[in-house]
Amino acid sequence: MKKIHFIISLFVFTILLGCASDNSDIDLDSIAAPKNISALTTVTQDNSGKVTFLPKGEGVTQYKIDFGDGSAVSEYISPGATVTHAYAEGVYTAKIIAMGLNGKTTEAAQQVVVSFKAPENLVVVVTNDLSVSKKVTVTASADYALFYDVYFGEEGKPEPISANNKEAVSYTYKEAGVYTIRVVSKSAAVATTEYTTQVTAKLVLNPTTSAPAPPNRQAGDVISIYSAKYTNVAGTVFYPNWGQSTTLTEFDLAGDKMLNYNNLNYQGIALADGVTIDVTGMEFFHMDVWTADLDKIETFLISKTNGEKPVSKNLTANAWTSIDIPISAFTSQNLTVADIFQLKLVGTPAGKNVYIDNIYFYKTAAQSIELPLDFESASLTYAWGGFGDSGFGPIPVSVVTNPDKTGANVSNKVVKIEKTSGAQVWAGASLNLENTIDFTKGTTVKVTVWSPKVGADILYKMEVSTSPKDGNGNPTVFFEAHATTTTANAWQVLTFDLTTAPGFSTANKYDRVILFPDFGQMGTGSIYYFDDIKQSN
Repeated sequence: MKKIHFIISLFVFTILLGCASDNSDIDLDSIAAPKNISALTTVTQDNSGKVTFLPKGEGVTQYKIDFGDGSAVSEYISPGATVTHAYAEGVYTAKIIAMGLNGKTTEAAQQVVVSFKAPENLVVVVTNDLSVSKKVTVTASADYALFYDVYFGEEGKPEPISANNKEAVSYTYKEAGVYTIRVVSKSAAVATTEYTTQVTAKLVLNPTTSAPAPPNRQAGDVISIYSAKYTNVAGTVFYPNWGQSTTLTEFDLAGDKMLNYNNLNYQGIALADGVTIDVTGMEFFHMDVWTADLDKIETFLISKTNGEKPVSKNLTANAWTSIDIPISAFTSQNLTVADIFQLKLVGTPAGKNVYIDNIYFYKTAAQSIELPLDFESASLTYAWGGFGDSGFGPIPVSVVTNPDKTGANVSNKVVKIEKTSGAQVWAGASLNLENTIDFTKGTTVKVTVWSPKVGADILYKMEVSTSPKDGNGNPTVFFEAHATTTTANAWQVLTFDLTTAPGFSTANKYDRVILFPDFGQMGTGSIYYFDDIKQSN
């Protein structure tokens, strides 16, 4: 192991000491090699062939440049510094060599075109960013060019931004509007080639990402008005038409639906006729709001007994704002919350556009579905879901009385999974956790298993349910660990070392447990039991 002592410079040591706490020996081997290495290459327009390199990268303490023309490699260059080299006319492959604090290096190849002809066939593409308001990206390419300058045309910003030929450069304007962009493509020749166009810097007026996913909760801990996560109060009307000028559409973001209130001044949400909800047992009202231009939103709960009371919250432009209002913020205004039948939303300033998702009331659970799992609670609902029968539907899974209270397991309740005849080799059952796993409690998981045979492969899997989905709709952040049964018709404890599982990381927020009995084998109608899923060191 390489270690660094007190001989390093005071500046670097001060930085590293903050990471190393009171340990005077700092492990350098754990520091990754530099990454994202490149260089901006510019050339003087005087037919001299003088090219200037400005190296860039992450985790770099110094650079060298191999110019690629047979000349000597440059001396070391500090981050932010440049080096100039004179080339003859031609095309070269330079290497940017980046070194980190521990001596690890990363190399990146970069083509250098040195031509004494003016750039020809200049093509410029200007696009608006779809997720960032007023952000414009320019990409320019030309024959014989090495780089280009872009003048974005905003008042007070006369200096150009440079980029390598064919690479993109972006700029975010202070205000939306129409601007004149000038692109100057440059080679080593005295002459340059220009292109001018107008671009409209646009406000992004709708979200491009979904609101944060709500956590898993027991049915008794949430009253949902509008959310794909929970069961909503039936019959709710989200545009009761109280005479306001606000309009409503349901915006669909790649299958994720949300309410879009345009020209918002005030807007009602009404439960079905005769329906009220009692939220005295809840602790918070939750709502996710996205807007490009609304400063704040007032949320009113409306009681059948004594009217309405508001709570105002500020909003962040061009981002989701997750609002959690304590129910006490309403009851402290003497509002009765045992018979809520309507909600009202008021925007400031009026007439703006908002997107709203995940409207619900909730409380902190007295008990939660989390590791360790022993299935003994009478108040929790262990909502296991089976999958993979012969027709790709669910296989039977349930929490049952322990059929064999002997040996390694004398508890009362266990999980029963029936791998039905003809079930898929990957048939199993999954359970969503309400609290993600805490790996400070251990990276080994033990599961008590009852198997009808010796040699059954038990696959233990965990997923981040909110991670991006693959082509089959399954989360892409997961790990899988295997263990094999050595006992038939009796309980035994199987151990899964998660650190050996490909893709495992303690940084991931795993919130779903999946069990696969007799993995890799077609179902024969056998029954497997599972219990006491817990961590250990």
